[in-house]
Amino acid sequence: MDRTPPLQTIAAAIRRERTRMGISSAELARRAGIAKSTLSQLEAGTGNPSVETLWSIAVVAGVPFSSLVDPPVSGVRVIRAGQGPAIGSETSPFTGTLISACPPGARRDLHVITSEHGDPRVAESHSPGTTEHMVVSEGRWTAGPVGEEVDLDPGDYVTFPADRPHSYRALTGTATAVLIMEYQS
Repeated sequence: MDRTPPLQTIAAAIRRERTRMGISSAELARRAGIAKSTLSQLEAGTGNPSVETLWSIAVVAGVPFSSLVDPPVSGVRVIRAGQGPAIGSETSPFTGTLISACPPGARRDLHVITSEHGDPRVAESHSPGTTEHMVVSEGRWTAGPVGEEVDLDPGDYVTFPADRPHSYRALTGTATAVLIMEYQS
């Protein structure tokens, strides 16, 4: 199965949110702290989006990350292990795969995250009131708000406020976890 990011879905979602906000591409790029050329490529469906870039856009737009990457579906949906669109980090060996977006009226997204041992993935603050829930399924992790990270083993659960900088780091060769993003209305 194709593990590349859904570029046309991302392009349409960014254009939709920018239009909803009533701002230009240049203004959205400025607010998100990304190059105008990067945003232009993403809106054209030709860019190579990173987790960091898409999170920045989502925070500026005030929408869940999933609203930028998850195509609309109805009925039964199955995503087999190791499948689904994977979006990598620019700064670490980290990959996130959205497996369930928040349905209308609810405010949560479900991801599977993987990482190789190496540099941590440091995430900027998400929207105010955002909480993360993480359950380790394979390997060992260090995760949590910067300065309050905890070590986690398979089966361990941690929850923490994600509206401040936080990080994830694999402590073993490969580590996998389920991450639930909970947003305040």
